[in-house]
Amino acid sequence: MTNNKLNGIYLVVDPTMEQAELLDKIEQSLEGGIRILQIWNHWPDGMNDYDKEQLITYIKQMADKYNVPVLINDDWELLKNTDVHGIHFESIPENFEHIKEEVGCDFIAGITCSNDLEVVKWAEDHDFDYVSFCAMFPSPSVESCPIVQPETVRKARGITDMPLFLSGGITPENIGELDELDFNGVAVISGILNSKEPRKITKKYKQTLKE
Repeated sequence: MTNNKLNGIYLVVDPTMEQAELLDKIEQSLEGGIRILQIWNHWPDGMNDYDKEQLITYIKQMADKYNVPVLINDDWELLKNTDVHGIHFESIPENFEHIKEEVGCDFIAGITCSNDLEVVKWAEDHDFDYVSFCAMFPSPSVESCPIVQPETVRKARGITDMPLFLSGGITPENIGELDELDFNGVAVISGILNSKEPRKITKKYKQTLKE
């Protein structure tokens, strides 16, 4: 897809949050040093496509000031109709070749993996840009994700050189438990969005990652 070097703190934002609060927390996290931003496909009930696209465009304008790429979660039609940088898939898309044709330009492509290394092999074969493992620890934001075994991440590194992100219940306090693994960054939702000081907590994540 692209040659972007993807690493660091990857923030997944929940658009069901009250909009002013969401935008404030995004701004603070950008100031704190997040490196990638994904808009979760978890929209408020009744929100139409026009309003989604308006919010996405506004978030992208904020992120552009910090050279932070913005990705859409699963709903690739929103990529086609906005100016974001890529798509994060929760599972292997059956129609990926069709999606590429419809989008019509290069885009960052990432995918969630649990303990199934076939997903990593598929992503490698289809020139994806990164894989995100979910979940390393229990978390209320990722109740549907099984706990990933460290050995899965080790084996994945033997399959691919693409960036690997770890997600699910990761905090500045427990990142040290992952030191033995070869990964490029961590994806965070509640660890930043639920904080009263997103800028400060983002910097703390960066310090623990030794960016």
